[in-house]
Amino acid sequence: MTNYSLNWDLEAIFPGGSNSPELQARLALLKDQISAYETNVTDWQPATDYPNFKLFAELIAESEVIEKGFSETGSFINAVQSADVHDKKTNTLFGTLHSLSTLFSNAQLIFIKKLTAITDDHWSALLQTEVALQAGVAFNLEEARRDGKKLLSEAEENIINHLSVDGFNAWSSHYDTIVSSIEIEYGGETLSAGQTFNKMMGDPDAQVRKELFTIWEKTWADKAPIFADTLNHLDGFRITNNHLHGIDDHLEKPLQYNRMKKETLDAMWGAITENKPFFIDFLTRKAQLFGKEKMEWQDQDAPIILGDLKEKRYSFDEAAEFIIENFAKFSPKMATFAQKAFENSWIEAEDRPGKRPGGYCTGLGESQESRIFMTYGESINEVATLAHELGHAFHSEVMWDMPLMSQDYAMNVAETASTFAELIVADATLKSAETKEEKINLLDTKMQNATAMFMNIHARFIFENNFYTARKDNVLTDEEITQLMLEAQKESYQDSLATYHPHFWASKLHFFIDSVPFYNFPYTFGYLFSNGIYAFAQQTEGNFEDQYIALLRDTASMTTEELAMKHLNVDLTKPDFWQAGIDIVKKDIADFMALTEDYI
Repeated sequence: MTNYSLNWDLEAIFPGGSNSPELQARLALLKDQISAYETNVTDWQPATDYPNFKLFAELIAESEVIEKGFSETGSFINAVQSADVHDKKTNTLFGTLHSLSTLFSNAQLIFIKKLTAITDDHWSALLQTEVALQAGVAFNLEEARRDGKKLLSEAEENIINHLSVDGFNAWSSHYDTIVSSIEIEYGGETLSAGQTFNKMMGDPDAQVRKELFTIWEKTWADKAPIFADTLNHLDGFRITNNHLHGIDDHLEKPLQYNRMKKETLDAMWGAITENKPFFIDFLTRKAQLFGKEKMEWQDQDAPIILGDLKEKRYSFDEAAEFIIENFAKFSPKMATFAQKAFENSWIEAEDRPGKRPGGYCTGLGESQESRIFMTYGESINEVATLAHELGHAFHSEVMWDMPLMSQDYAMNVAETASTFAELIVADATLKSAETKEEKINLLDTKMQNATAMFMNIHARFIFENNFYTARKDNVLTDEEITQLMLEAQKESYQDSLATYHPHFWASKLHFFIDSVPFYNFPYTFGYLFSNGIYAFAQQTEGNFEDQYIALLRDTASMTTEELAMKHLNVDLTKPDFWQAGIDIVKKDIADFMALTEDYI
């Protein structure tokens, strides 16, 4: 078996980590490129550029170079910090990056303002130019023109952009600084937040999970006033900024960013809410298998070990081979790509202290490569996470040749490729089950994702929706925020759990990300959307791989409703599509309930 590295190769991007001279040189070049771009944008006169818009094409090319530079440097700095939260130099580098981003935003503001001012006749001509006729670009340009109409004056927008560096962006960075200081002592070891979370949710020993959960809750509770300050000011800045732009509905921008209608969001949550009793039955049955009447928070992802079952462990190399083999059954191109990622050391998987919690995939615009971050623990859950992140990377891979504008897909459809990859692995493990006990174990593992999407993430959405509503009038205390979180969890889980995680809001990075508001409902959307694609794939004769890649390549070039209608012939604003995806999960629940009946 191949011996793949557990550590990613960052040296191929910028040698020397946070002290890399090449990184400093690229940041300096980026500053010069932004300065030149701002001059050219300022000098550009759309009226005299009509009808060929040659200078417009040059400006688009310049902005692509700059955005790829941000992608390369930003992804690298974030990767260095993720792998070593104690690397203080990365905070300085992020500060530099935020300052450069502000300069670029100011230049882009001038450009978009001029796009907005172009007459309709000239705009029609611009959309017929060679640049605009590239795949999806006209759609992206129309979005930019639409958004530009809500902008304030250049002077006002410049002030907001500059204040964001030490305001909005700084509060987000502040969260990372606080989390980097968290270390948890347990069992004679010093664990990072990421290590603690993995052990707390996945250890087969119920007592270990319970003890760790108690420590975990207290750890975040102790720092809750600091996290409350951070969240209040981060979202307070966003609320104020929205209000200045005439936006009072806090869901308007998240929905616009995800290119979806409110009717689609409501149809999705409505279908899920109607079906919650089935998921509560599943969680209750799982609790009973643990000898409890009701599910406790820390037991949701715990493995079910019945009879003489020894839960299968996958070394990193075994996980790689398993993923490659099963990707190949659906898409040889996915398999070839995954093998390339493993062979070229694009994945940081080592289980060690000092890493940030969670996992992610990030793209490198100039290198046209991806890097994947996680803490691998050899359980089937980690195999699924690995497949999930490789799905993200494959999505980027099939779009590198497209115009940069047309690669800018939103988070909801970004979660489609990742969840699709995860489903492939989940079904493959189920088919390989040799005993009843193993099948129960694997069905539960598969269901953990579904219950997270329908219950936990719904709670996050309810919490954030209620927090924004309350924050418009007042700064909230940490006790008030904690109460909102508890109420959201009880509403989502329909008061079916024995214990909850009141300080979940403090422990979850997603609430503190400045770039994307409402980092929750897109996960559930992507999960159910990929369920629909997966079912479609199983019913499709011929080359589904090409159809799938065609769908992925369209993800930044139309609304999600248009994407679903074009490639799946479904209406996302109706409950039927969502119910069909939920029915697939309900079939797994029915199998689980039948198989576990004799163990109660």
